[in-house]
Amino acid sequence: MLRRRAVAMVAFSGAVTPAGNGRRWRPRGQRGVSPVGYVPDTMRFLRQISVAALLPLLGCADTAWEHRCSETPSAGPAQPCDDDGATITCAHFESRYRDAGLNRVVLWQLPGGAPPAQGWPAVLVFQGTGHSAVNSFEARVDDAWGGWWQAQLSRSLLEAGYAVIAPGTRLDATWWDTNILPWSITWQRSRDHRLMLGLFAGIEAGELGPLDLDALYATGISSGGYMTSRMAVAYPGRFQALAIQSASYASCGGALCSIPALPADHPPTLFLHGEQDEVVPVDTMLAYHQALVDQGTPAETALDPDAHHGWLPVAPEEITGWFEGH
Repeated sequence: MLRRRAVAMVAFSGAVTPAGNGRRWRPRGQRGVSPVGYVPDTMRFLRQISVAALLPLLGCADTAWEHRCSETPSAGPAQPCDDDGATITCAHFESRYRDAGLNRVVLWQLPGGAPPAQGWPAVLVFQGTGHSAVNSFEARVDDAWGGWWQAQLSRSLLEAGYAVIAPGTRLDATWWDTNILPWSITWQRSRDHRLMLGLFAGIEAGELGPLDLDALYATGISSGGYMTSRMAVAYPGRFQALAIQSASYASCGGALCSIPALPADHPPTLFLHGEQDEVVPVDTMLAYHQALVDQGTPAETALDPDAHHGWLPVAPEEITGWFEGH
């Protein structure tokens, strides 16, 4: 569909440790979906919660993002991911951002090779409700909500020369504050706003390697898609382009959605959506898209007439291409 380019942001207290295409997708065995998102399989969920709880006890990263336990790399591996057709695992680093009670995991990886003089462009990837930041780097082909395509997106971005940064929600398995009262109307008091300020500061300080502050992008699904929209509303001028999967405007939620006047400098935005989405009706996205078109902001859609709520199989190609074009 389109071709464009990508970058994002992150700040944290730095325990840095290595961690280890068809066009149609139909969800498998998904029932009883909550409007705020989805829940991963039980064992993966418990593992993620356990890791999040134990990391503060392991000795690194005390109270501020400026503390780091190992040297920050300038590049990642030449072959970032192992993919056997059933599972995909992409090498990545794990850090934490701590600030006055805020304690968030931040997973990230850099492209292979020598960084550009201005630093790597970077893409911030926001997880959906009930999933972990690790889903940007590890997935099975049968993961719910098209999780396979989220990890394939990270692979596509890394191979195209973009850093990938995946911050976690509270406990790394809940939702973003963007469309949750009272934070949807008092955003600057939210914990996620504090996280974003920390991420911006960390990127500027080089905590995540050499990144280009003028080449930041963001994408996300469901709750993470609404959070992607929040980047346009709350942080003007920070992002070159956005890609929103299965979501709409920052403060919308499911079928409850009203599009207000949009910022004149709203970044170019690609929307990806399944027309059979029962969680976030496609009409809510189309209203947002039309509002951008009406004000002259570049905006495109990638629609699948048969898909439900989840990443579309075309997401890796379409999102990478969209960012490359901006």
